[in-house]
Amino acid sequence: MRIFVAGGAGYIGSCTTEYLLNHGHEVTVYDALLNGHRTAVDPRAHFIQGNLADATTLDDAIATAKPEGIIHFAAFIEVGESMKLPGKYFANNVGNGINLAEAAVKHGVRKIVFSSTAAVYGMPKNIPITEAEVKQPINAYGESKLMFEKILGWFHALKGLQYTALRYFNAAGATEKYGEDHSPETHLIPLIMQAAEGKREKISVFGTDYDTPDGTCIRDYIHVLDLAQAHLLALENHDSGAFNLGSGQGHSVKAVIDTVRAVTGKDFKVEYAERRPGDPARLISDSSAARATLGWKPQFEDIESIVASAWKWRCAHPKGYGDK
Repeated sequence: MRIFVAGGAGYIGSCTTEYLLNHGHEVTVYDALLNGHRTAVDPRAHFIQGNLADATTLDDAIATAKPEGIIHFAAFIEVGESMKLPGKYFANNVGNGINLAEAAVKHGVRKIVFSSTAAVYGMPKNIPITEAEVKQPINAYGESKLMFEKILGWFHALKGLQYTALRYFNAAGATEKYGEDHSPETHLIPLIMQAAEGKREKISVFGTDYDTPDGTCIRDYIHVLDLAQAHLLALENHDSGAFNLGSGQGHSVKAVIDTVRAVTGKDFKVEYAERRPGDPARLISDSSAARATLGWKPQFEDIESIVASAWKWRCAHPKGYGDK
């Protein structure tokens, strides 16, 4: 299959590109390199530097690539920033996404697989979370993703564009070649690893009085290669709709810290602080729909293997990609 990967120089995009290539597909990566890394693009892929905001360059890129499917990772993802700069998030995550959908229709692309998020659910009432859960985002990031899901629904109804929205929980881990290198970093596992590396003075735990076994928040972590598998399965599937992607298992902040200590063999300072507003006690996915409909079979469901893969990549790349 010829596949066009928008945002393929980012964390999940680069790992998915590698996975697609390893499974015999032809990949064109389109990325503005605002947050991604040129060195994170597998050399077997064709790379085009461009922004989704540039409709002309995007149109030319899709016309040249002639993709049968598109995977859309090219969104801004920082929750905190989205609450300070909502316009930036709606312009890119919604407006520029429309440019991509329009180009897909114009050039007869069969399907878009959209990188969505569990943030569309906001503060869910039911755990584990199914796709039927009420969707009430509590930040502009989650709202922008939900808006674009709805827009894809209209493109499907009115233009016949098939789509799948994949709602991730907490992506983590690495492949042999590609891993997580954000600046600034906001994800828990790499933040803890920075403390283990001595690059961070301490790791802060926000809240120890939640209604959980050890008092800290519980989250659902999913290996990036399992996410990559789901994207390919979604492209191959002719149905349209949304699916949760998570392990279905929850791990507390304290448990993740203990796992990083065990995997790395390093100790570091942990500071306990007050709760942050808006943090639910538990966020755990029910991914049974993706397993049943897409045939998704995660391969890395234990937190130890997820952490170990991330640590191995960091040890091999102590300066990350080194291009920013």
